[in-house]
Amino acid sequence: MARRSGIWTAWAVAGLLLAGALGAWYWHAGRGPAAPAMRFDTVKVDRGPVVARVTATGTLSALVTVQVGSQVSGRISRLEVDFNSPVKKGQVLARIDPQLFEAARAQAAANLSAAQAGLERARVQALDAQRQLQRARSLAERKLVAPAELDTAQANAESAEAAVAGARASVAQARAALHQAQVNLTYTTIRSPIDGVVISRSVDVGQTVAASLQAPTLFLLAEDLRKMQVDTSVAEADVGKLTPGMSATFTVDAWPGERFRGTVRQVRNAPQTVQNVVTYDAVIDVDNEELRLKPGMTANVSFVYAEKEDVVRVPNAALRFRPSTELVKQLSASRGGGADGGTAAGGPPGSGRRRAEGEEAPDRRTVWVLAEGQAAPRPARLRVGVSDGTLSEVVEGELAPGDAVVTDAVSEGASRPSGASPFGGAPPGGGGGMRRMF
Repeated sequence: MARRSGIWTAWAVAGLLLAGALGAWYWHAGRGPAAPAMRFDTVKVDRGPVVARVTATGTLSALVTVQVGSQVSGRISRLEVDFNSPVKKGQVLARIDPQLFEAARAQAAANLSAAQAGLERARVQALDAQRQLQRARSLAERKLVAPAELDTAQANAESAEAAVAGARASVAQARAALHQAQVNLTYTTIRSPIDGVVISRSVDVGQTVAASLQAPTLFLLAEDLRKMQVDTSVAEADVGKLTPGMSATFTVDAWPGERFRGTVRQVRNAPQTVQNVVTYDAVIDVDNEELRLKPGMTANVSFVYAEKEDVVRVPNAALRFRPSTELVKQLSASRGGGADGGTAAGGPPGSGRRRAEGEEAPDRRTVWVLAEGQAAPRPARLRVGVSDGTLSEVVEGELAPGDAVVTDAVSEGASRPSGASPFGGAPPGGGGGMRRMF
């Protein structure tokens, strides 16, 4: 009996332990997992200037640049200027060997002389034909010659007059050929068309230039390097912020510690498309009295289109922060209120609906403020103004300098895999977790 009583006692103890374990399991299952503790990354709101800029890259060039070429082919016999040489209008830059062109001019002059001699011969023949015609008419009136002889004399006179006209045309052709030969000989001397400076020289003495299809470029001249321009490529999203007369600053690699200033002369309407990216040329006038800027330099240009001196500034990272639905539920539970789908979108209740319908102004934003000593942040509605890409002006709202705004939220003790939610859920866009929009 004692043995049987011990067995029943053991079974009773096992049953009590099993019932306790099941009760604890049901209790934990009904309560669910405890919400993870959250750590919020914050940045202080401050006061200061906000300067809105448009940045672009461009190339420096002279206001007037002229390519000097050759209209005749030949061998370069002399060079009168070199790189960086100052030149005046009409000054000789180079000479092409003129021997062939001098020979062509001499031949054209000889042809003109031959044509003039032919004209004189034709005139003499025409005068003789006229005398023969007059004589034939006199004899025909006295019936001393046959009418056929008079007709022959008339035809000879008219033919002689035609020969004179042809000789005059030959003289005109020879005179034109001589003029062309003279012009070609003149083209063997390359002269400067403007006052300026030689930027580049593309030929050397002894080199043969061929101008059969197009004039080869021998020199590149800049009219005045004390006045230059910057041609910038401005993205189509920013071109509406630029206006003629706007001031601009730029830097060049040759003078890294110095900023140069200029003025926008025009924003050209001709689009430039490179790899499906549309840009427009904004031309900036620049003074270069000290001649430190050189053609072809790359300029990093900054256009200031809006500036505020002393305003409340909120970091753009706080404007981009969007809490997830799970985080909104936890924050609402900690405040004793219900969650709202609009708040999960980054705004107060109902803002998600208004944003979807397009009723909310684009400058209305929501940030999350974490007060000192509080475990959960609260939403704050703002109207933002000028932004420099990092900080934005607070035009109106519930923020003051010194307030801490949330820029990120991370579960305590949890590592965040790449692309995964900070709460261990699906990656952003996968139905859970925190989403950050940039």
